Amino acid sequence: MVILPDSVHTAALAAEALGCEVGAIANSLLFDAEGSPVLILTSGAHRVDTGRAAERIGVTELRRAKPEFVREHTGQVIGGVSPIGHPAPVPTYLDPWLRTYDVVWAAAGHPAAVFSTTYDELLTLTGATEVEVD
Repeated sequence: MVILPDSVHTAALAAEALGCEVGAIANSLLFDAEGSPVLILTSGAHRVDTGRAAERIGVTELRRAKPEFVREHTGQVIGGVSPIGHPAPVPTYLDPWLRTYDVVWAAAGHPAAVFSTTYDELLTLTGATEVEVD
């Protein structure tokens, strides 16, 4: 695990601090799908097209989750959501673009903490389904 400076609030800043490409940052984004949580792990170089992603994973709509919703379903705060370690399983989807990188960096449950992993390990740890999100 690596603790980043408090000033690192974006994937680009995290990548700079870690000395990696922004695409190697695995953003953990929790969405509200009609009251149910959906976690999408995407490359820091991508934005989630919520309409396309919703269609691909079979839900009507993906809305940005409110901070209380994120904490309730992950036990963590926005900006530090880890892809693992939630109070209950959360349906998780993984952006295959992250496979491009030998090392992937993900949040470790706190906005300043990250851990290194590989795409395959992240896929195994999370039980995620691969889905293109952009």
